[in-house]
Amino acid sequence: MPHFRLRRTIVALVALPLLALGTGQALAEPAPLPATVGQAPVATRVSVIEDEVARTLATALADPALRERLRATTTADGAPTALAPLAAAVPGPAARRLAESTARADRGIATAKGLGSDLGPLLRVQLADPSMRAAVDAGAAPLVATAATDEHARTVRAYDTTGRVHTLDTGTLPARPVYLVDLDVAKTLTAGIDVLQRELRARGLGAATPAASTEGAAAAQAAGGWWGTKITSVRVNDDEEPWFKGAAEMFALVSGFGQDGKVRVDSVAMPYLQYDGTTYYPNQILVNWSSYKYNLADVVLMEDDGDTNYLALAQAVAAVLLTIADQGAYIPLVNAVLAALPESWWTDDPDYVESWYTLARTSSGRLNGARGNGWMTVEPYFVQQF
Repeated sequence: MPHFRLRRTIVALVALPLLALGTGQALAEPAPLPATVGQAPVATRVSVIEDEVARTLATALADPALRERLRATTTADGAPTALAPLAAAVPGPAARRLAESTARADRGIATAKGLGSDLGPLLRVQLADPSMRAAVDAGAAPLVATAATDEHARTVRAYDTTGRVHTLDTGTLPARPVYLVDLDVAKTLTAGIDVLQRELRARGLGAATPAASTEGAAAAQAAGGWWGTKITSVRVNDDEEPWFKGAAEMFALVSGFGQDGKVRVDSVAMPYLQYDGTTYYPNQILVNWSSYKYNLADVVLMEDDGDTNYLALAQAVAAVLLTIADQGAYIPLVNAVLAALPESWWTDDPDYVESWYTLARTSSGRLNGARGNGWMTVEPYFVQQF
């Protein structure tokens, strides 16, 4: 792997040998997706959509104009480019079919993840590895693939410009260039956090009552600010994202009792926390203690590998936490949050990464996670009013 770190799936085929280049299977025209796909797990739905777009892009690259546009748009350092605008900028029937397919795919993925349908472009394309740039510039015919969703996958399917399937192994760099179609998870994470917070608030879990909010605001004003807990460093041993899927996209669910005595859940995006075995120094506020009734809260660290339906997550968490009543003392909520997670989050590609119990306003120093999969160092931080 190169010394520098690349974002999600840019290294998905950093080590993919090409098997049987001359013996790929021809594909017929794509059939309509089975009706059961709509009821399939989110990971399956997203995978099917991405795979179909990869095949459509591969056949569209038979058009020299589109292939040149893609070559010129993808940068030497492997940074991804949005697929829908790229296709829309090229005239001709091949690019038009690709643009239509990608627009449908973007809407389908957004819907599958509970994000509505107006997020705009979500699918991106990039070279699997920057070393492939020379072959692309020399005119080599590329393959197009998507990253495998199964962390134990040993092969990945790719397509050539005739629509033929080639099987790629997760072992060695391929002999010809490969473009990757992947999801802009950073964008969906941002939108997902908004959905989580909005849905939790709508169910009475993400915001205090007006009276309690006024009380908390008055207390903060009288104190000239509010106390928070700041993350000074954090490290995860295993981010549950295999090497060939690239960087993780993480977020935290912070739970406790709000000023109104009801369970409160705040979602906190942590987009910098991308790779396991790496220590990050974000200086990020994790908890705003003016929002909580007790001097203790819990944290659950999650990872979105593309299969997260944020609306379903908010509904599941709310259904469990709304049954917990304030008994005049701190009650651990981590177990309740974990119990609310969909079963699919515990199989294949786990989305639960780590958890911390009894985080206090005065907590300071290194805190090891309950799962033994990570740690963070924290310190109290007073946010002053202007």
